[in-house]
Amino acid sequence: MRTFSRRRLLGVAALATATALTLAACGGGDDSDSGSGATISDADVTAALEAGGNLTVWAWEPTLKDVVTQFQTKYPKVKINLVNAGTGNDQYTALQNAFAAGSGIPDVAQIEYYALPQFALAKSVTDLNTFSASSLESKFTPGPWSSVKSGSGIFGLPMDSGPMAMFYNKEVFDKHSIAVPTTWTEYLEAARKLHAADPKAYIANDTGDAGFVTSLIWQAGGKPYQVDGTNVTINFADAGATEFTKVWQQLISEKLLAPVSSWSDQWYQGLGNGSIATLSTGAWMPANFTSGAPAGSGKWRAAALPQWTAGANASAENGGSSLTIPEKAANKALAYGFLKYANDGDGVKIRVDGGAFPATSAEISSPEFLSKEFDYFGGQKANEIFAASAKSVVTGWSYLPFQVYSNSIFNDTVGKSYVSSTPLADSLKAWQDQSANYGKEQGFTVK
Repeated sequence: MRTFSRRRLLGVAALATATALTLAACGGGDDSDSGSGATISDADVTAALEAGGNLTVWAWEPTLKDVVTQFQTKYPKVKINLVNAGTGNDQYTALQNAFAAGSGIPDVAQIEYYALPQFALAKSVTDLNTFSASSLESKFTPGPWSSVKSGSGIFGLPMDSGPMAMFYNKEVFDKHSIAVPTTWTEYLEAARKLHAADPKAYIANDTGDAGFVTSLIWQAGGKPYQVDGTNVTINFADAGATEFTKVWQQLISEKLLAPVSSWSDQWYQGLGNGSIATLSTGAWMPANFTSGAPAGSGKWRAAALPQWTAGANASAENGGSSLTIPEKAANKALAYGFLKYANDGDGVKIRVDGGAFPATSAEISSPEFLSKEFDYFGGQKANEIFAASAKSVVTGWSYLPFQVYSNSIFNDTVGKSYVSSTPLADSLKAWQDQSANYGKEQGFTVK
């Protein structure tokens, strides 16, 4: 489950400190090696759990409270201090401060997928190959697993997932005889038809969102970010980015997108009253519909994302987090035991029952999960849509080792295209150039 607060970004000043620490720590070396390299066996982890001890876990995800309770029941000699050190950027800043000070470092930390590369490159988090974590690959869906890897290193275990779907207001679509679009070209046509029929209705809202843009480029097969240690390539003119730009420029130019910011009261009202007719986002969204737009209950449905190529079957991730072990954690074997329990053991069901969307293949494929009926979606078994999406995530995506900074300047660059005549292709180039300049200033080699 994802909320607005999880989308906040690191402050530029805090990130500058973080990136400086990253370059100082990596010293230009490869990012695939972290720690001493000594292997910690399953027997070592089991022994640590039986011996017990204290763990400090920094995380804001609410379902972890029940996980901690059940974990301590199963392993009574382990005592966990679950700390909400802030959501997203607030916690990352606190982590960077702890790393810099060399004290107050937690044993386990929640880190979102997009932010994980900067911690991995800094060698601030443990390469879980120390625990032979690569053997777990088949247990997780492709998108989240790819997101915890950097080079040959594995720097976290996936906790949740955000495979994308298109949510649409069936009542509005039926009223205006609009077919559910299966391609983005059809989506553009549907946007035109809807707005012509009702000038107060829009196919979607969009005032510019870095995560959304990169997710759709990801789905289109784009790979604007290529990372090899401190060598970085940024290219928003590749085929995937161009495909996205072509369609989205028309939506913007023809004023077919509601000028409403996501997560605002006006946005929730639009979802509830039908003036915003679709939302393409991660599978964590249903709980937010229920709590934020109750007036839309029974009217909405889930569908596969429209495709960039007719007949294709491609998806992308939007959101999600990992659990990591800081490199300076006091008891890594015990910490890994908790990671395994939470993300690959009994904790998975506990979290799913609490409303989280899993990153594990077994849970996503289970009859119980797939057969769940969503009252908000008219009794639809929406998890079938989400599970298919998770299996169709395009592989090979990478984030920048300074992605958090890059996202923080999105509105000052790409955002201009939503409020002026600046072409989207030009503003994406500006985003590319400013991100590249920042990376160079921090000591990265950027092409």
